[in-house]
Amino acid sequence: MLRESRFEDERPLAGLEIELNIVDAIGEPAMCNAAVLGAIQKPDWATELGQFNIEINIEPQDLGGDGALRLEDDVRARLNHAESRARSQGGHLVLIGILPTLREEDISEATLSANPRYKLLNEQIFAARGEDLHLSIEGPEILDTHADSITPEAACTSVQLHLQVSPEAFAAHWNAAQAIAGPQVAVAANSPYLFGKELHRETRITLFEQATDTRPDELKAQGVRPRVWFGERWITSVFDLFEENVRYFPALLPLCEPENPEDALKAGQIPELAELTLHNGTIYRWNRPVYAVAGGRPHLRVENRVLPAGPSVADIAANAAFYYGLMRVLPHAGRPIWSQMSFAAAEENLYAAARHGLDALLYWPGLGEVPAAELILRRLLPMAHEGLAVRGVDPAVADRLLGIIEARCLTGRTGASWQVDKVNALGGDRYDALRRMTLDYITHMHANEPVHTWDV
Repeated sequence: MLRESRFEDERPLAGLEIELNIVDAIGEPAMCNAAVLGAIQKPDWATELGQFNIEINIEPQDLGGDGALRLEDDVRARLNHAESRARSQGGHLVLIGILPTLREEDISEATLSANPRYKLLNEQIFAARGEDLHLSIEGPEILDTHADSITPEAACTSVQLHLQVSPEAFAAHWNAAQAIAGPQVAVAANSPYLFGKELHRETRITLFEQATDTRPDELKAQGVRPRVWFGERWITSVFDLFEENVRYFPALLPLCEPENPEDALKAGQIPELAELTLHNGTIYRWNRPVYAVAGGRPHLRVENRVLPAGPSVADIAANAAFYYGLMRVLPHAGRPIWSQMSFAAAEENLYAAARHGLDALLYWPGLGEVPAAELILRRLLPMAHEGLAVRGVDPAVADRLLGIIEARCLTGRTGASWQVDKVNALGGDRYDALRRMTLDYITHMHANEPVHTWDV
């Protein structure tokens, strides 16, 4: 197909998926996503893994002109509608990487969403593991616990950014997305707490890796690859990624469709590749290749999965503008960034950023190891401005959104650092402080104030 089929070319559209948490009136998780979705009654909303999660899918939109501003307004309008409907069911929506008020007792097989796919996925992962899940995360505090289901994964709520590219350009775009994953996480970190413990600035990264790991310790020691995966090399074709997915990972969901892809192709049709797509959805690369068919034409997308949800829609729009701006410049550079740094350096950047946020030291060619904020201010923000200009984004809109990224770097204030500072300022009982902080967070979130302006 890559050789012969007519794939859709790159389209300069921004598509988003945003995962949210549901809380009750006092900021604690509310297990009511079925009732909330029933009240919202909109096709762009769907269940997520836990009963305290839902997801909204924003169809691809053009960022040109004031498109980024219209996208932000559209997301806010949809969230405001959903929030009003959630209130009718005793719930409130929260844009945050990990809900700070989650307790271990909130995370069990009983709190999985009703969708039978989640139950099957849980059964298959634990059948493959043959043992309970071990969560071990060390930060300022230490979490060491076990779980008997994949529900801890539901604690991770993210924003996924989609970018459609041609097969010929896919490798350059995927490599570029891998190279900037660390800086993205550093400036957007928003997940410092899990089960009452202060852990990493973006705890969601390591939690997601551990919560979906199908490998018992023996297979880890043998070098079997994890299903949440950064990867291990720069690529030269999207085929490399699908080939790795089939070669290294057994199928988790034994579901088959009647279509025979080879017969469809011989008949001049475009196969849906349903089994490959399903399998691909159970391998959680931080930048995932996506194959889909729309309007009778196949296309490929890079799905960027490193960002947490929140803190506000303005912050999400800024994170998206930063990514889409960089992705208009880096893949087209005369001397590609991935020819100047090792793949291992890009991976180390991601984990350093997840652990330390804007305080992380990140490697970048020509700079060496520098603080994340310095790398973003000196190198990446000018590129993002250039990329948005090439995309035809109105300069005032670009300045506002990238100004939010700049202000986070200058103030050192991310969602994660605000949460920690607020909890420390409140003092007293940790869970009470987390609950009060969450309620204050929700107030700021609804005001759509960028997090660098929030008071502590």
